[in-house]
Amino acid sequence: MPDINSTPTDTTPTPPLPSSSPSPSPSPSPSPSPSSSPSPSPSRRALLGWGGAGLALGAVAAGGTVAAVRAGERTPGPEESGEAAGAAVAFHGAHQAGIATPVQDRLHFAAFDVTTEDRAELIQLLKDWTRAAERMTAGHGVGGGAYGGLPEAPPDDTGEALGLPPSRLTLTVGFGPALFREKAGFGLAAHRPAALVDLPKFPGDNLDPARGGGDLCVQACADDPQVAVHAIRNLARIGFGKVAVRWSQLGFGKTSSTTPGAQTPRNLFGFKDGTSNIAGTETAALDRHVWVGGKEGPAWLAGGSYLVARRIAMRIESWDRTSLQEQEDVFGRDKKEGAAVGKAHEHDPPSLRAMLPTSHVRLAHPDSHHGVRMLRRGYSFTDGTDGLGRLDAGLFFLAYQRDVRDAFIPVQQALARSDALNEYIQHVGSAVFAIPPGVRDGSDWWGRALFT
Repeated sequence: MPDINSTPTDTTPTPPLPSSSPSPSPSPSPSPSPSSSPSPSPSRRALLGWGGAGLALGAVAAGGTVAAVRAGERTPGPEESGEAAGAAVAFHGAHQAGIATPVQDRLHFAAFDVTTEDRAELIQLLKDWTRAAERMTAGHGVGGGAYGGLPEAPPDDTGEALGLPPSRLTLTVGFGPALFREKAGFGLAAHRPAALVDLPKFPGDNLDPARGGGDLCVQACADDPQVAVHAIRNLARIGFGKVAVRWSQLGFGKTSSTTPGAQTPRNLFGFKDGTSNIAGTETAALDRHVWVGGKEGPAWLAGGSYLVARRIAMRIESWDRTSLQEQEDVFGRDKKEGAAVGKAHEHDPPSLRAMLPTSHVRLAHPDSHHGVRMLRRGYSFTDGTDGLGRLDAGLFFLAYQRDVRDAFIPVQQALARSDALNEYIQHVGSAVFAIPPGVRDGSDWWGRALFT
């Protein structure tokens, strides 16, 4: 459970590991023309007659529609702008939304196996998914909406989000290593990025094959769980016969924030998690640690990133019987305030040598890894019981980075060897994906540069 986003410290207790050098970020994309937007249609609210004066005034103040923003911009979340949680996040831009975007409250993550062997069908699926995502993130139904289409045919949209606001929904798509293998038959082997590596087996891993891997992934984040689930459900429905859900994960209680000044969330162990995570406004840090530069890999991935997803089971019952002092020693932080050992406040620069050598923060800190950082978007989960009378609960760890080989792999190797937290956690699911750049305008689609 790497917590590598603490503030820089004044000591360097361990030798640095190699890190890739920064590269310039891709130039921002031009703004799409009005004609490139999806064709207008009633929103979910309009379909239910949500035409009140307050909503109408809000639309006017936003310039006519909350979804009409320039390419490359992101609609600020309520933490930044004070807008209602129902606001829309811009879909188009140089980078995919859902990475540096202010973190929403809920998650539905799904990995898919591609079942078609037809390259043209896969391309059409990605186009169809893109058009559907444009509509859903703007608060509209898929196609003609829940009641669109012929009465004799299934509706265009499953309908369970009808009347709900966009809820800051973001949809982020990625491509797994298996999609690039020759046996996949899509002719992508020569385009596989060198950094899209299969993760090694780390000490202590107990990975369930049914909870890992995948040819494609979709990360749906929203402030309303029904909106996030609706999005995944409709993409799966559109992909029927071409893709099949391999595994999925629901998450709640975000465990990190990308918004400066926001309160740091807590994980299920009760500790603040992701202190000083990379903020969505830290352009230089994003370019150095998150976005793939034009000289670092294939051209189709410039402006994209790499995602590591890990399902981490927490032994809640054992932790809850552990003394407060031991809990704080394990993390290297005060539980109430979140301050590092010997410090008074959460964001005071930690002194790593004041912590036990096995403390989580000391082992995961950027200063122990030549300054490498990852952008975190983790969520807590509870999935019933494990069959032995214990909660099946933990952290669904999502980390975006510029190169998995320089970031997640060395950090996790250090944690797997020595972290005192290993007594209370176990990694049980794992996947890695290449995240293509954003969809520039209404004629673009997810992964276009890879397939053309």
